[in-house]
Amino acid sequence: MRLRQTVLVARDLDAVVADLTAVLGIEVAFNDPQVREFGLRNAVMPIGDTFLEVVSPIDPQATAQRYLERRRGDGGYMLIVQCDDLDADRRRVADLGVRTVWKLDLPQIRGTHLHPKDTGGALLSLDDATPADSWHWAGPEWRSRVRRERVDAITAAEMQSEEPRSLAERWAEILDRAAEEVAPGRYEITLDGTKLRFVTATDGRGEGLKGFEVHAIDRDAVLRAARERGCVGDDEEITIGGVTIALSE
Repeated sequence: MRLRQTVLVARDLDAVVADLTAVLGIEVAFNDPQVREFGLRNAVMPIGDTFLEVVSPIDPQATAQRYLERRRGDGGYMLIVQCDDLDADRRRVADLGVRTVWKLDLPQIRGTHLHPKDTGGALLSLDDATPADSWHWAGPEWRSRVRRERVDAITAAEMQSEEPRSLAERWAEILDRAAEEVAPGRYEITLDGTKLRFVTATDGRGEGLKGFEVHAIDRDAVLRAARERGCVGDDEEITIGGVTIALSE
C-alpha cells in the first residue's frame, strides 16, 4: 500500500499546471475526458511512477467548486492510495461504516472514492492496478512523459486539522496502518516508501490537504525556477495551487 497520486483543485487549471511543470520540470501526460462525469477538466503529470493531478470545475454545481468555495481558493483535494488487496480494504472500510461515493472496476484498474465526511482531511481513493506498475488514470503514454531531471517521486502528503491526532487515527484505522506521533502535535502513517503526515491547521483555511513532498534530484534548479515564477518565499517554501511543496533529498 502506497501513496500513488496527489490531486489539487484549482480555479485556473492552465495557470497552476504551467507553474507546476515549470518549477518541477515535469510534463502533462494526460487530460482525461472521463472526468467530465464529475464536472471537471484535468491534467495528470507523472513524477517518476507517482502522479500529480490538477482538476478544475467546469460545472458550477460540481463538488470541486463547492470545495474551492469552502476552503477559500485553490488547494489540495484528493489522495489516491494504491492497495495490495483492495477487496479486503473495501470490506474493512465498509465494516468501519465508511461510505463509498464512487466505485469503478475495470480490468486494468479499480477505484473506490470514500466519503470525505467519513474520512476527514481530504477525499481518499483506494485503488489497485493491473499490472501493479501501471496506472490507467495517467493515460496510455505516461511512461514516455516521465522527466527525472529535477524530481522523481512524490514521497509524502501532509494534511492539516484542528485535531491532527484524531484525523491521523481515523486514517490509520481506514488504512489498517499505525499512526505515530513524531513530534508534539505531528503524526505520521508510514506506507510503502511514502508517508502521510498530519499537522495542526494554522492558516485559517480549516481541515484539508496542506501540501506534498517530492524527492529532489536537482533542488537548486527547482528553487531557481520557483523564484523566477514567484512561487517561493524567503524561507524557501514553495507554494503552488494553494499547497506547499517540500523537497526531500
